[in-house]
Amino acid sequence: MTNTFSRQVLPTPEALRPWVTGIGSVSVGAGSAEPYVQLPDTATAVVFRVGENGRRSTLVVGPRTRASYHHGKRFASYLEMRLAPGTTRPLLGVPAVDLVGRMVPLDELAAAPARRLARELRDLEPEEVVPHLARSFPGLSAAADRSRTALVTAGADALSMRTGRVPGAVRDVARELAVSERQLRNLFAEGVGLSPKHYARINRVRAVLAQADDVPWAQLAATTGYYDQSHMTTDFRSLMGVPPRSFFTGRLPAARPCRAALAGR
Repeated sequence: MTNTFSRQVLPTPEALRPWVTGIGSVSVGAGSAEPYVQLPDTATAVVFRVGENGRRSTLVVGPRTRASYHHGKRFASYLEMRLAPGTTRPLLGVPAVDLVGRMVPLDELAAAPARRLARELRDLEPEEVVPHLARSFPGLSAAADRSRTALVTAGADALSMRTGRVPGAVRDVARELAVSERQLRNLFAEGVGLSPKHYARINRVRAVLAQADDVPWAQLAATTGYYDQSHMTTDFRSLMGVPPRSFFTGRLPAARPCRAALAGR
């Protein structure tokens, strides 16, 4: 199962790396009758969208806890900046938990930082956005609680898939960071928007999605840290709506119309 769009990874300027984990440019191809998938996603993103009529808009897209399936693209391209864990409040003035499952025009957020950013970006051309933010974001460092951000970043790294390493258990990660499990949950609610457990589940399922073409199911379950293939299938179905075999053979849940959806996120 593939989405009918093209994605280009763009370089992240050095000045943006404390704030942004990735920048991508997405162009939607000619209209297709096939549904496209919005994957579960742990990140909050700022999205600069260009519609088919050339109209531009800036959106904030919060973390998504489960996959959804859609028909009906209504945009031509967009530029997406994925915010680093712990940076949503200093950049936008709201905790990440307030954005979960939401896609909101930036200027409709009540917080002053979001409205200020919306004003700054309103008249920029798409190619001007990243250079502008590379100049303006570093000046926001005073608004960030660096110790809290560092804890969220370390926790997110420990709960993420890495080559040759599976995510740690939440209790073990809390112990390594010298915080209680309750403190870790509170840090993640504000800085990521998800519980540590749900963050790890999404990260693990996305690892399954990334590796499934090359690895047998049982081996994939072992390399991604599941107890066995059955546990992997159950978790995958919970987040993706269908078991792995159905997803990769195109037997998907019914797609729904959605004029505002963003492909692939």
